[in-house]
Amino acid sequence: MLSFPPRRVIISADDFGMSEEVNEAIEKSHRDGVLTTASLMVAGPAFEDALKRARRLPNLRLGLHLVVIEGDSVLKDPLITDEKGWFGRDQLKLGVSYFFHLAKKSALKKEIEAQFRAFMKSGLTLDHANAHKHMHLHPTVGKLLIQTGQDYGLKAVRTPMEPASPLGAKLTLGDAALEKWTKILRRQIRRAGMKTNDYCFGLRWSGHMVPEKIHSLLPHLPQGVSEVYFHPATRQNAQMSSLMAGYEQERELETLISPTTRHILESENISSIGWSDL
Repeated sequence: MLSFPPRRVIISADDFGMSEEVNEAIEKSHRDGVLTTASLMVAGPAFEDALKRARRLPNLRLGLHLVVIEGDSVLKDPLITDEKGWFGRDQLKLGVSYFFHLAKKSALKKEIEAQFRAFMKSGLTLDHANAHKHMHLHPTVGKLLIQTGQDYGLKAVRTPMEPASPLGAKLTLGDAALEKWTKILRRQIRRAGMKTNDYCFGLRWSGHMVPEKIHSLLPHLPQGVSEVYFHPATRQNAQMSSLMAGYEQERELETLISPTTRHILESENISSIGWSDL
């Protein structure tokens, strides 16, 4: 008789520390909903507020949300950030410079080390790591994240590989390209002796992980470990409206605290876990 691996899910939220509105939603999603993990921006404008909340949420698993694009830096090195210490939004331009420019690559390495140090200085337990806008798919960023993480006890890294079938979507050329990049990342993770997820959901529907979509997805999660990640917030502030225009963040919060979400997980016998359970 054939046996299949159980279905396990890591329900997570990115951008903890971006704003108090995000932090409030993450706390509520964990207390009143199904959220098990969150990824922390250590240089985010609301980092101190996130720390206060994290310390009163002992069961919320926390990881580093590495920022090397579209966000604040720790070191504010002018080689890789603007005069305010903010990383740019041009993914191609940043990717090329991180790969080919030796001085910028060195500055990037120091920044990544500084972000890990800031996380560890908080006294929080490092559950996992990933990167804002999935920049750890970039071979240089991924390599530095993993190498640096080893020095800080990192055990698990997100692989953002999203299959089309459970979403009722068709494969695209973008899916084929993503699969190639994630294979490189998986090799880096495994060579370091770290764990990763089998599947990841939240790419196609980024900012739109609303109840009707997620309630249709959950029964179709594949066997193995899936991460389903969200960007919840109680509302959008001015910066978020600019950077995340059109995101339905309040409805993502609604999904996470919906009794129906919990009911589907239980009725489908899908175990909700954290990265340290891998």
